[in-house]
Amino acid sequence: MTTNDKVKKPWPTKAAMAQIYEKNLWGGETSEFYSGLGSHHPETVDPYIAVVSAFFKDLKAPPIVCDLGCGDFNVGKELVKHCKNYIAIDIVPELIAHNRNDFKADNLEFSCVDIAKDKLPPGNCAILRQVLQHLSNAEIKSVVDKLYHFKYVILTEHLPEVDFEPNKDIISGQGIRLKKHSGVSLTASPFNFKAKDEKQLLSVPSPGFKGVLVTTLYKVH
Repeated sequence: MTTNDKVKKPWPTKAAMAQIYEKNLWGGETSEFYSGLGSHHPETVDPYIAVVSAFFKDLKAPPIVCDLGCGDFNVGKELVKHCKNYIAIDIVPELIAHNRNDFKADNLEFSCVDIAKDKLPPGNCAILRQVLQHLSNAEIKSVVDKLYHFKYVILTEHLPEVDFEPNKDIISGQGIRLKKHSGVSLTASPFNFKAKDEKQLLSVPSPGFKGVLVTTLYKVH
């Protein structure tokens, strides 16, 4: 075997996310790709689809969306019809292959990308739905630096219901900051994300867990 033939070892985050789906750590049946209650519970999903669809329809032209961490695509599949192009991205190759087989549309594309390490596809709206909450601060910082390429960013995070210290660091994987009574705030240190405008679109109780799922729209430029 030559050096060029050697297979690169996956980054720890990639391995952790692949294990989550392989072992159904977020629920679901054996051998099923399942992104958890947050992506399937009607009380969580339906209001989200409603507010994001309304935002897309209010734009002067249908957006080119990059869904950064599309998961099992139970939510994204409802948004595709409102977009000029929809690029659904995830870090797990098997998940992307599964989605390509199950979801098809002329304006839909699936891509296996590590959003912290790789270049992101071009678009004018980025969606991050319960994605950054699973990443370390170093990886989030890498993602934040790339968000300035988009005009709009729609971010959903699982946050404590009361005041909390934002952005306590974690190891990337299945868990989130809620157990540390923390959550991701892009505009707080150490990320200090700068946007022209910020608007909360939605806040709903997290199904089966403490805390709330907060969706925020950032107009970047």
